[in-house]
Amino acid sequence: MTLFQYEFIEFGLKDLLDVLIVSFIFYQLLKLTKGTRSSQIIVGLFLIFCVAFFSYWFQLEGLTWLFSNLATFGLIVLVVVFQPELRGMLAQFGQSRFLRRFVQLEQRRSIIEITRAVMRLSELNNGALIVIERQTGLRNFSETGKEIEAEISSEMLVTLFTPYTPLHDGAVIVSGEKIVAAAASLPLTTNPRYRKLFGMRHKAAVGVTEVSDAVVVIVSEETGKISIAHEGNLDFDIALDEFKEKLTEKLK
Repeated sequence: MTLFQYEFIEFGLKDLLDVLIVSFIFYQLLKLTKGTRSSQIIVGLFLIFCVAFFSYWFQLEGLTWLFSNLATFGLIVLVVVFQPELRGMLAQFGQSRFLRRFVQLEQRRSIIEITRAVMRLSELNNGALIVIERQTGLRNFSETGKEIEAEISSEMLVTLFTPYTPLHDGAVIVSGEKIVAAAASLPLTTNPRYRKLFGMRHKAAVGVTEVSDAVVVIVSEETGKISIAHEGNLDFDIALDEFKEKLTEKLK
């Protein structure tokens, strides 16, 4: 199906689809690299592309030979340079609504490990703040803490929240079956309902759920009581035997 034609140039529906897909890929790459060192690399690559274009246009044989040989392994170099951004893009794609239907087992395992850790932390009266990522990415909060990228386990969570250890103060962020960051900073809620009644952990938990769809688990350092924050609301003092069921319900 031809959309328009000018002299020998013909632009069809397939060409439009091709342009839209390529534009979307470049848009996602630019969005992922915004504010990072990779954005400077992109500017450099664009300048190299301009030089290569002019070398072909003006038939500069030396430069043409150089860029022809560079193009042979240029793709491998790009994959190495942009590895963190590509990994982030693939992770976001894997968190889409369509694919989340196929990762229910992964979510169940995370719930089991978090439940075991919370029960132990409650017994020890060790304060904890566990943020569980859902549809909304939490990369901006993860970057405020220490990157971990460790497989989730109750032992790891209990260790991270052991008092006086370097990473115990702040939030742990969980994505899928991974603990992606520890000692992360979260925004505090401005809701006056929670201003005087709760401590900093509870306010931070409610705050991050006001700007994302995350589910946050809090263990009070003073009382050992367990709470769950979701959609700007706080379920306080949840019984141990009800915690797993309530967490599963929030994550659906």
